[in-house]
Amino acid sequence: MLRAIGVSNFFRDRLVDLIMHNEITPAVDQVETHVFNQRATDQEVMQRYGVQIESWGPFAEGMNGFFSNETLTDIANTHGKSVAQVGLRWLIQRGVVVIPKSVRKDRMAENFDVFGFELTEEDMSKIAALDIGCSLFFDHRDPEHVARLNSLRRPT
Repeated sequence: MLRAIGVSNFFRDRLVDLIMHNEITPAVDQVETHVFNQRATDQEVMQRYGVQIESWGPFAEGMNGFFSNETLTDIANTHGKSVAQVGLRWLIQRGVVVIPKSVRKDRMAENFDVFGFELTEEDMSKIAALDIGCSLFFDHRDPEHVARLNSLRRPT
């Protein structure tokens, strides 16, 4: 008997459609969620239906200058943490599940060390202002998205 399912990359309308037409509501929807694509409305819809949002790409895959972003760097310096830790902590404080990917032991340890500090409301607001409201990778619903992505990609 099937008791729980998880989905990935379901837009909120597709998620609600799935929920309304099936007996089992997904426990989790893993979607691109990070400081530049915050998915606040999607998260609200998921909460309404009891679905947990999980971040895919919590570091934005390093795109859009994630690790050198001035706002994130300033907040990291204030707390004596790394930009990666600030990005993870911001997601956690919003109730987003994060499972950052790394094969390096030192980065794994750093990624776990995000529970000994808390971002202030001001920090949270500054980071919220970084939202560009679209994917840094690909949005199959927006044919003009590819053109916008070219301006955000990190330099080669």
